Amino acid sequence: MKKLINSPESVVDDALAGLAAAHPALAVDLGRRVVTRAVRPAGPKVALVSGGGSGHEPLHVGFVGPGMLDAACPGDLFTSPPPDRILAAAQAADNGAGVLFVVKNYTGDVLNFRLAAELAAEQGHRVATVLVDDDVAVRDSAAGRRGTGATLLVHKICGALAERGAGLDEVRELGERVVAASRSFAVALTAATNPAVGRPGFDLAEDEIEVGVGIHGEPGRRRERLRPARELAATAVDAVLDDYRPGPDERPILLVNGLGGTPLIELYVLCGAVTDRLAEHGLPAARTLVGSYVTSLDMAGFSITLTGADARMLELWDAPADTPALVRA
Repeated sequence: MKKLINSPESVVDDALAGLAAAHPALAVDLGRRVVTRAVRPAGPKVALVSGGGSGHEPLHVGFVGPGMLDAACPGDLFTSPPPDRILAAAQAADNGAGVLFVVKNYTGDVLNFRLAAELAAEQGHRVATVLVDDDVAVRDSAAGRRGTGATLLVHKICGALAERGAGLDEVRELGERVVAASRSFAVALTAATNPAVGRPGFDLAEDEIEVGVGIHGEPGRRRERLRPARELAATAVDAVLDDYRPGPDERPILLVNGLGGTPLIELYVLCGAVTDRLAEHGLPAARTLVGSYVTSLDMAGFSITLTGADARMLELWDAPADTPALVRA
């Protein structure tokens, strides 16, 4: 294992210290592992709070800032933050109009955010939750579908609405509609290596890929031989559209996402192939975002997320944002 770290135990705290040094517009509480905006909104505004295990950067800390999140709470690598730290994030972010938790559908995240919401309510905070469960690769799971790339869509679209002064119920309802209209699918070429473990999370032969992998290395639908990018793009697009096809009043937002170890040139190759496949289905993307936004440490591979957006969602997607990982002028 070759990693640019000081020690496996200090990775998250060292990274947060670096985040603070690089982005003075963020306030980083190293003791409680809470990242907030350094300058609070001027008046009452619904606060968006998200979080989860570290290792998925820039999710979630990279999306704190005007137009997106008010606070993020990172846990240990691939491990949910505990309820007391989530509560601290809610306390720091609440600006008088309530708090919206954006939670990916993993057992630890769901349980810890639920407990934090109960504790916050006891303290007088008004809290609502949007649960993201967009991964169509999951079949017949009692826990439901995993939350992946659609998390970014909820952060951006709901963040823009909250910035305009909408109420908590309205922001939550829109977040639920974004999730309902979003589907994702991922393919891994290599496994991620957690520094605390020191070896890849699973084994793949040189010519093998994992089709439908999760962002923590969870098994996918099947193992296959590596194929050209256009064929992998078709597999991912077809899996998404088999589950949800945008309606006549919806225009797709497309996220072509790297999983941490994929060069940008390869993501653009995939983007071209995904775009061609969507055109074959008669579904040209209205907006396209390419880059590594929801990652899995150093995993090589990609995911696509397709969101059937109405006119309001598109407008909010285009609205200004100023965060370390995503900027809209």
